[in-house]
Parts: sequence; structure tokens; C-alpha cells
Amino acid sequence: TPAGRRMWTLAWLGIASLCLGAAWAVPAKEERRKAEKPKAHLALYENLDLDNYDLTLDNYGEILDLSNYEELYDYSDLASKIEVGTLAPRPKDPTALPDLGTTAETPKLQPLTTAGPVHPAPPCHAVPRVASAPPGLPSCLLCLCIGTSVYCDDADLEHIPPLPPETTYLYARFNRIGTIRASDFTGLKKLKRIDLTSNFISWADVDAFRLLPSLQELILPENRLTALPELPHSIVRLDARLNRIPSTGLRPEAFRDLKQLQFLHLSDNQLDYIPVPLPESLRSLHLQNNNIQTMHEDTFCDSQDHSQIRRALEDIRLDGNPINLSLFPNAYFCLPRLPTGRFF
Repeated sequence: TPAGRRMWTLAWLGIASLCLGAAWAVPAKEERRKAEKPKAHLALYENLDLDNYDLTLDNYGEILDLSNYEELYDYSDLASKIEVGTLAPRPKDPTALPDLGTTAETPKLQPLTTAGPVHPAPPCHAVPRVASAPPGLPSCLLCLCIGTSVYCDDADLEHIPPLPPETTYLYARFNRIGTIRASDFTGLKKLKRIDLTSNFISWADVDAFRLLPSLQELILPENRLTALPELPHSIVRLDARLNRIPSTGLRPEAFRDLKQLQFLHLSDNQLDYIPVPLPESLRSLHLQNNNIQTMHEDTFCDSQDHSQIRRALEDIRLDGNPINLSLFPNAYFCLPRLPTGRFF
């Protein structure tokens, strides 16, 4: 019948529309998922608590594995692309290279004004040759010269090198210097410090240091000295520890006239007694690890003046000596502190 056909047609159209709707709904749902996926990841990232993430040396190896670092990052293909333009090109002609075996004559500088040439003393690092230097390289080619300081540490020296006349500080430690001659420091009127720590020095001329008017510090530990030379009156610090100096290696009353001496360190030698008299300027006396067995009541204080107070001498070390300091109670009354040593 016509009515039945119309109903069948409507039913078929309804089924077809449902199928088409389902077919369109699947891509739309997928598009919505793709759109919502970044939002979900973003929400997860926002909820991530980074305040508790603490990278320390304890967990560094656990968090960062650098064992395969070279495998992950291979820069070998970039080597050809790297260009360094800050280095001067090497000359092709070998004769163009400077000859370090010869010392060229220093060119003369033209005066800056017409009033006449000025000839200032050259700095230490530019001294081409010392006038009184023996054959061989001068000190500023053997050593490092900075301003008026000369550094010759660990330079395999066997003698004191010729020094520029303006030298103020000399450091020649850890060498093989065996003797000190009076001529080594001739004319060095500005020399304030000499440090010859850890050499093979067994002998020093009696006038090696006496004629240095500005010398304040003489540092000679870890050598083989058996006698001390005469010292200038300007000396403030003498350090001759770890040598082989006996009491006979000191001149009688060697330190009496050294009115500026403040630090006298003669520990680890072979002294039999305390070298008296000691100047009033002395602040620190180190005589530990010698062979001192006794002392006098006047060693540090004036036994006739019980009002004496010797405030400067506050550091006396006598430990490591075979002396019982408690046997000499009247020897310390003027001192601010008792000597360090054995009191029993």
C-alpha cells in the first residue's frame, strides 16, 4: 500500500542518518581528544612539585649519568667548522723565527721631548745584562723578575745569580746553592728580604750580609749551616731553623747590638745554651729541639731589678730540650708568659 511504502522509506532514512551520524562522530571525538591531550599534559606539569627536587653531590651520580656523554654528544662533525682567528699565523720561513739562544741588543728608545733624552733605570724584567755579571745568563733570564722582586725558586741554581741593583726581595728557595759569598750581594742597598729556604748552604762568608743596610729578613731554614755570619743592625727577623749550628757557631754576644731584632728562630739545631744577651726588642725566641740543659737567672730578666717588665718577649719555646724549666723560677719574673717547655 502507499502508506506502507512511505513508512518503510522513513525507516530506511532514519537508519541511514544514524549510520552517517556515527561515522561523523568518530573523527570529531578523535579531534577533541587531540585537543584535550596537551591540556592534560599541561595540567600534569602544573601539578608537578619541583620544590622538593634538590640536586646535591650525594645524588648527582644517580640523577645524571655521564658515562655515555660522548656517545650522546658527538662533536666530531663540527671540527671542520670551527675557526680560530685570534692566533697569529706561524711564519712559513724557519729563519723568520726569533733565535732564543742569543740576546739581541736592546734598541735605544727615542726621547719623547726635545728637552733632552731621559734614561730611567730599566725595570727588572727588561735588564739585558748586569754590568758586573759573570759569563752566563743574568738573573732576570734565569728567574722571574716582577718589579723589584726576583723569584728564583726551584731553578736548579748552585750559586746566587747576579741581581739587578734595585732588587728589594730575593726568593731562591728549593735550589742547590752550597755557599754564600760576600760578593753575591755587593751594592744591593735596597735589599730587604733574602729567602734561601731548603738549599745545600753549608758556608756563608762573614760579610755576606753585614754590609746590607736595608736587610730586615734573612730566611735560611732547611740548610746545612754550621755557623752564622755577622748580621746587619737593620735585621728584624732571622730564621735559621733546621740547620746544624752548634753554640760555637755563634759569635759571642752575637745578638746584643741588634736593636731591631724581633724574631729569632733557631730551632732544630745543635745549640748547647741560650744565646745571651738578647736585645730588648725581641718578641719571639724559638729554640726548641736543641741540646740546651741549663740557663742563668739573668737569661731573660735583670736579677738586680725586680721591677723590670719585659712586655715584648711573649713567645719563648724551649720544648724538646733536656732542660727542666722548673729549676729556674727566678728567671721568668719579668716575662708576660712562661716559656714553653718541660716543668717537671
